[in-house]
Amino acid sequence: MAASRDTDPDDDTHDGDNAAASDDERDETPNERYDRNWLEVLQELRVLQTGTQILTGFLLAVAFQPAFQDLDEGERTFYLVLVVLAALSTIVALAPVSLHRALFQQRAKRSVVAYGHAALITALVTVSFLLVGVAAFIFDVVLGDAASVVAAIVLGAVVIALWVIAPIAIRARVAVGRGRG
Repeated sequence: MAASRDTDPDDDTHDGDNAAASDDERDETPNERYDRNWLEVLQELRVLQTGTQILTGFLLAVAFQPAFQDLDEGERTFYLVLVVLAALSTIVALAPVSLHRALFQQRAKRSVVAYGHAALITALVTVSFLLVGVAAFIFDVVLGDAASVVAAIVLGAVVIALWVIAPIAIRARVAVGRGRG
């Protein structure tokens, strides 16, 4: 029995530059869409994981540097919080792969994709805190508390602008473009 074809363009992404909805119609079954979406989630996780691994490696190496002994109690606590965030980011980013393995060949791709999406968003949140925290930690060690606070505020604002505000604005523009099409 042939699977029904997906011809609804509203459940896929579109180019928001006033393109008509039909420009990106996909002729795929729901299972094909779940497979495509899963591959997209995996690719995004790969990109995220690479950056997280680099930051984690940096953090782990810091504790073995002679200058680590010069950190005060507050800086050591901040450092340990960053190590926990790095580990948490890695655990969350790997969770969809573990779930996929556990549900392999169980016809649960829709659930795996939904879980992967939620885990990816959670990992992005933890990584954003990690990125801002690592920069703030370095500024604290090199220049002091005031520079650390400024760095955290500026980088936090950049993360919010690029990772939250810009996607919301683009999504709204795409929705308006669809309404005209």
